[in-house]
Formats: sequence, C-alpha cells, structure tokens
Amino acid sequence: MDAGGSWRRRWTAFRSSPYLPACVMAVLIAAAAGLFAGSYTYAMANPTPRHIPTAVTGLPIGRAQRDRFVVGMEKALGAALELHHYDDLAGARNAVEDQKVFAILQERGPGRSPQLFVSSASGSSVAQLLAQTAPRVSAQQGLRIAVHDLNPLQKGDPRGLALFYVSLAAVIIGFLGAIQLSVNAKGLKRQELIAFVVGYSLLGAFAIAATVDWLLGALRLPFTESWLILAFTMFTSGMVFMMFNSVFGRWAVVPTWGVLVLLGNPSSGGAVSWPLLPSVLGRIGRWLPPGANVNAQHTAVYFHSRQHVFPFAVLAVWAAVATAVFWFWPRRTPAAQ
Repeated sequence: MDAGGSWRRRWTAFRSSPYLPACVMAVLIAAAAGLFAGSYTYAMANPTPRHIPTAVTGLPIGRAQRDRFVVGMEKALGAALELHHYDDLAGARNAVEDQKVFAILQERGPGRSPQLFVSSASGSSVAQLLAQTAPRVSAQQGLRIAVHDLNPLQKGDPRGLALFYVSLAAVIIGFLGAIQLSVNAKGLKRQELIAFVVGYSLLGAFAIAATVDWLLGALRLPFTESWLILAFTMFTSGMVFMMFNSVFGRWAVVPTWGVLVLLGNPSSGGAVSWPLLPSVLGRIGRWLPPGANVNAQHTAVYFHSRQHVFPFAVLAVWAAVATAVFWFWPRRTPAAQ
C-alpha cells in the first residue's frame, strides 16, 4: 500500500508539474517531424498522373490514328487523358485559359503532323511530362508530333515553384504571428487581437510580394492583387490558430500545424500539379487555405483576366468560421480574457 500510495503521489505531482506538458510536447514534436517528412514525401517524391484533362480539336480525319496515339499516351503515362472536344483551337485555348484543361491535341488532317499544345503555367510538372512523352509515343507509331508551350513560365521561375514558396511563407508566418500575439500580447481584447492579425497580414504580405517581385525579380506580380491575396491568406491562417487556441488552449498548434502544413501545403498544387497528386490530396487540397491561395495567385500571375471566385470563397469561409469561433467560444484564449 505504501508503495502504491507513493506511486500515486508521484503521479499526481508529475501531472501538476511542467514535466507532463513538456513530455507530451516532446512526443508530439517527434510525431510531427515524421508526419511532416511523410506528408511531403507522399505527395511530392514520386508524382504520378491519375487523369489529365485534355482538349481535342481540329479536323476529324484520322480518328483511328488519333485514338491509337491517345491509347499509347495513356499506356506510357499510366493515366487517362480525359478528352474534351472543342470545335476550334480558339475554343480549346479558352478552356486552357479557364484552367479546365491542361493540354490541347490538334488534328490537322492527312499529310500534316498533329500538334500538342501544353501549358507550363497551368502545371509545369504536367506540361513537362506530356512534352517528354508525346514525341516518344508518336515516334513508336510512325508519327511526328509538334509540341508547343502556350503559357511558358516566367524566366525567374523556370520550375514553377516560386508561388508555392510564396504560399508557404504566407501560411506559416500567418499562424506564427498569431501564436506570438497570443503569447506576448496577453492584455489585448479579442477585437484588438483581430485588428493586429489584420495589420501584420497586410504588412507581411506586402513584404513577401515586394521581396519576390521588386527585390529578387523572381516573379512579375500583379502587385496589388497578389498582395491582397497573400494578406487574406495570412489573416485566415492566423485566425485558424486563434480558433484552435480558443478550443484547445496550449495544444492549438497541433491541429493548426496539421491542417495548414501537414495536409494543406502538400496538397495545394503549388509544388506538384493536382493531376499528379495522390487522388485524395488532389481532391481536398483546393478546399484548404494553402490550396486556395495557390489557385488564386496562380490565376492572378498567369491567367490575369480569368480569376475565379472559388479560392476566395474558400478563404472567406475558413476566415469567417475561425473568427466566429474565436469570438464566441466560451473558453476564451488567455489573451482574450
């Protein structure tokens, strides 16, 4: 009994000491390290296409030949070319601009080689894969196909990764700023905390855009639009932490890191185009703040007049829900008490 009572006293003392949260954090950090490496490796180490939306246009002559080429491409890629038929090249190009398709296969009648138009700006990894595979497959069938890039990437970003890094910075700094506010500005009221999240989001987004465009010249940005998209993303990321901080208290960084970094960034489509992502990630990524930011920035930079409402709606819903939970949750954050 004495031994049992001694063990219980030690356990009670341990539970009320700072050693318990320290031990839990050590385990969580170790798990997060493994999950971080695993999530990015799973999504990016060996990108494999599942289906690639492709426009088909031109003269209907040589349909059997076209079908053999498509089958050969699907076999070589290990993926399906999801064909969409358009009456002319202009219609197919509009579909590329609207980001409905990633490539165009144009038939040009007897005696003329078909053409494959790719769009690096739509997804550099997809365009590179198609451009490498199409000549090899066509040569095996005794054809010669000309490959053209409709929307090449900017010179300062030859691999198309700059927007991913910009998104990564906005997301991580967005919620790190909220963490620092909750720790170092505990006297602020809830409305004041929200105001400061807005403030550092605007300043931080300006710094990111100015560094990438003006200082490094890596991307030519539509500055005001890109700046505001980044600010919206930083604010959303900051409020996601504030929401989890209201609900989970000192453990808030765990779900925040999980949603925004472990899940959100690898599935955003910034580093690997969504047709090459594992199917689950490809579907859910666009519904998370990092994916919404990448989609909006990508359209702003490369498809200027074709901006979509969807990514802004995703950011707005996340921001609204997170702000409402932070404001109304009865278990207030320490900073808001």
